[in-house]
Amino acid sequence: MKVSIIGLGKLGSPMAAVYASKGFEVIGVDKNPTYVEAINAGKAPVDEPQLQEFIDANKERLTATLDTSDAVKSTDVTFVIVPTPSGPDGTFTNKYVLEAMKEIGAALKEKSDYHLVVVTSTVMPGSTNGEIRQALENASGKKVGEKLGLCYSPEFIALGSVIRDMLYPDFFLIGESDEKAGSLLEEIYKNACSNSPRVERMNFVNAELTKISVNTYVTTKISYANMLSEMCDYLEGSDVNVVTQAIGCDSRIGHKYLKGAVAYGGPCFPRDNVAFGCLADQLKANADIAIATDSINRGQKDRVLKMIKNLDSKPKKIGILGLSYKPGTPVIEESQGISLAVALLKAGYEVVVYDPMAMPAAKSVLNSSVDYATSAEDCIQKCDSAVLMTAWPEFSELKADAFSEKDKGFAIIDCWRVLQKSMFKNVEVVYQGAGFLAHSKEEKVVNAVAC
Repeated sequence: MKVSIIGLGKLGSPMAAVYASKGFEVIGVDKNPTYVEAINAGKAPVDEPQLQEFIDANKERLTATLDTSDAVKSTDVTFVIVPTPSGPDGTFTNKYVLEAMKEIGAALKEKSDYHLVVVTSTVMPGSTNGEIRQALENASGKKVGEKLGLCYSPEFIALGSVIRDMLYPDFFLIGESDEKAGSLLEEIYKNACSNSPRVERMNFVNAELTKISVNTYVTTKISYANMLSEMCDYLEGSDVNVVTQAIGCDSRIGHKYLKGAVAYGGPCFPRDNVAFGCLADQLKANADIAIATDSINRGQKDRVLKMIKNLDSKPKKIGILGLSYKPGTPVIEESQGISLAVALLKAGYEVVVYDPMAMPAAKSVLNSSVDYATSAEDCIQKCDSAVLMTAWPEFSELKADAFSEKDKGFAIIDCWRVLQKSMFKNVEVVYQGAGFLAHSKEEKVVNAVAC
């Protein structure tokens, strides 16, 4: 079967490589000639683990073009995975999806065979059966049905593990125009993954709501863990790791995403949570949980600032270890490391930063306002105290030697609690979520509450 994929960015390129690895003939399409040239030269257009490896192994089945019409006419199924940026009101805009529908539809005017169009981009409930379907039908001169199938089927993946997540999904979500379209897509998915996941098929609006509901539930769980972690900041003898490990043993809760640390970030979680709340507001429904989740998330940076201000050494130059929003990716969108750097500069601190992958992206945002270290060890040597903001594996492997030239009062705030305190004799390792502010001079603390 021949597949075309519109959009060769962070998700589209890995999708193309994965489908090619499963024997599909794939034609990728993008407006960016650099992405197209990279695919055709056998190079990964974006930085994602395993992507180059998959392209190398399957390039005979993978090509790219700037011409949407040619790609659609030459294939049986078209996946649309273009950006749906947030609008001023917090909901997603379909501008690029609609442009793709018009181009796809124009090509389908000249095609007599059945063709399936799959919207993979995240859209607001009501979009697929509304303006997206209308744009496709108007441009093609065909009605969705016998000769034209339409599905909404977003991915549930994370940057840094996109290929693995596509090969081993928890489940496939299919919003279908009709049984024929849904059955064809289900068959494609069964051949495109390496496990045997559940397939949930439903109408468009249920699928659209399911997508943003999944991410909103996950963000709620993260903020709940961070709420517990903040409470533990002020409770002497407490340890959020102990608490979350225990409550996660309850099968109704589970351990995944129940880790008190920094705020969630990236291109999906923050905006999906906001969009969910905006949708509820438009529907006159109550979404206070989503609003509270976002509020708690936005307050996490201030927790770190408060800990820095309460360090006995009163540092003036702070090192930040980790600028990407998560390990395994250079993406800094909604990055807590970047946000902390900006806040520290505003508060009058000097800042030195380091990240294994995100330095080029960070420089485009922070410019010359901070000092850029060449390694984690270099970052530590240049600062008075440091904060571990992103849980890169190499940071957890830092040895005492990295701190050997630091004064005894040097402190490192470990937001993820991955450093072993016993290894650092002359360094104060401060865990977030473990009672550090219980005796804060700046905060009124209540260690016991009678209810």
